[in-house]
Amino acid sequence: MLLVIGTIRMPPNRFEEARSAMESMISGSRGEDGCLEYSYARDVLDAGLIRVIEVWRDKAALDAHFRSPHIAEWRSSWPALGIGERNLVLYESSEPMPT
Repeated sequence: MLLVIGTIRMPPNRFEEARSAMESMISGSRGEDGCLEYSYARDVLDAGLIRVIEVWRDKAALDAHFRSPHIAEWRSSWPALGIGERNLVLYESSEPMPT
C-alpha cells in the first residue's frame, strides 16, 4: 500500500474558484482502480494550505493515476489558480492498524 501525504498552497482568496477543479480531481481519482482514499482538506489555521491524503493499492495503480486525464487537467489549472508550492511525500505502508 502506498500513501501520498503532503500539502499544496494557493492564495486563500482563490479557494472557491479552485473548488470545482479540486472536486473533479478528487472524484476522478476516487473512481480509479487501486485508489483506496483520496482527499483534500483546507487547513483550519492557514486558509491557503490544502492538505492532501492519498492511499493507493500499489505502484501500478499510482503510476496509472499519474497518466490519467483528470490529473493532467488539474495540473494545467495550477497557474491560473495560483497554485505553486507543492510538498507531497510518498510512503510505503503495510495494512492499516487501528490506534
